[in-house]
Amino acid sequence: MTALARRRSRQPRAVLLDQLTLDRRAKTPLQRQLYEGLRAAILAGWLKPGDKLPSSRALAGELELGRNTVIAALEHLVAEGYVESRPGAGHAVAPALPEAAPEGDAPVLASPAADRQLSRRGRRLSALQSGPDTAHPALFTPGVPALDLFPTDAWRRALARAARIWGTRLLTPSDPLGWPELRAAIAAYLGPARGLSCTPEQVMILGSARQAVALAAQLLADPGERAWLEEPGFIGARASLSSAGIDIVPVPVDQDGLDVAAGIARAPDARLAYVSPSHQYPLGTRLSLARRLALIDWAQASGGWIIEDDYDGEFSLAGRPLTALAGLDRAHRVLYIGTFSKSLFPGLRLGYMVLPADLVPAFRSVRVMSDGHPPTLSQAALADFIASGAFTAHIRRMRRAYAERQAAMLAGAQAHVADRLILRPAAAGMHLTGLLPPGTDDVGLVRRLRLSGLYPGALSRYYFGPGTQAGLVMGFAASPPAAIEVGMRRLGEALENWTPTVV
Repeated sequence: MTALARRRSRQPRAVLLDQLTLDRRAKTPLQRQLYEGLRAAILAGWLKPGDKLPSSRALAGELELGRNTVIAALEHLVAEGYVESRPGAGHAVAPALPEAAPEGDAPVLASPAADRQLSRRGRRLSALQSGPDTAHPALFTPGVPALDLFPTDAWRRALARAARIWGTRLLTPSDPLGWPELRAAIAAYLGPARGLSCTPEQVMILGSARQAVALAAQLLADPGERAWLEEPGFIGARASLSSAGIDIVPVPVDQDGLDVAAGIARAPDARLAYVSPSHQYPLGTRLSLARRLALIDWAQASGGWIIEDDYDGEFSLAGRPLTALAGLDRAHRVLYIGTFSKSLFPGLRLGYMVLPADLVPAFRSVRVMSDGHPPTLSQAALADFIASGAFTAHIRRMRRAYAERQAAMLAGAQAHVADRLILRPAAAGMHLTGLLPPGTDDVGLVRRLRLSGLYPGALSRYYFGPGTQAGLVMGFAASPPAAIEVGMRRLGEALENWTPTVV
């Protein structure tokens, strides 16, 4: 057996102590050294998912450190998702680790041989660059909800009730449009919550917003026809439209949301318009009432269709959420998309689309030919979760929590990065977008921030055309205020030691 094999065969505790070397003469604080040593041991595989760590008292004694120093380092790792705190059982390496590649959201390039095997559309799609998309609550990852506050007991009860009540019905295929009880619960919820009146027959259950956009593009536009896309905008929608052969027309977004007049000037005959009016992604603006009405007028006059992505519309942090665009639509030109991946948890993989009534038969037929039907148990449990009131109670709690977490990010920005990053409050949602000086290499900055355990997105990646704005898309929902403060302090340190590169 080699020395390396012998080392790997040893107990996690012994391996850990071998890997931790602390230099008391270095300028780097011991807490930081311990954090970096533990993190390196995890990333190198010396400590594997599920391995139990020594207690803070044992570590402090064997490393001759103050216990508070050890506890602070462990809390830092917990905040980033590398370690889990188990009540009454200490700490263990998380079963699923955050992405740790220094390149972060850099695309994976296909080999030349693989590239030659792809169609022209395949090459175009494979070249699309996505922002960070990890479901782990790493610091500042956009789009991840507060998993630490999710009511797991209520969800467990909903799963158990669904299994008990529906029995073998859960083992058979459901309606292609989705579980009837869930569709009814969503229709009942949308009226008071989003100002959208619809029937259960108009609700279609899907796996994601991307699937909804792809279906709409396939059924409502032919290859070569054009679609408006917010600029900057959601990369997943861009990919779904491109996969259907749709020509994308980037339409600028300003403080009032999508510039409808600019869209009409660029492509008055567009077949589709994709918008996120309640909380634009990634800039965070809201579509003004005047532009909402103008957008609906355009669709009615031109025969176009509006795809409304209301991905986190429930999370208004100041007053009631705005009425959904579909709630204003009397011309029946809006397809409304909602998702539970943001309001509940990403692993659920359930969303929905509210269709104009005359489109339902066509969408149902295509669903039968594609993936057939969505999974049944999670749908039945979600129907129970909504009907019991647990869902609306959770949304109320999240609004309060997200207001606190956004406030913590803004306070941390004021204290640590005020002169280097422009960060303004948002009226809704789960993220803030900070602006950097024009031309800054935000992609390079994001790669550097990965080394500090920070996972924001690079704003420039969300642009389709030329003239991008540099910035950081920073999620705050997944982390408690104390962790956000730690992250903002480290962001300040990283920016202070970073020489901006103009691209």
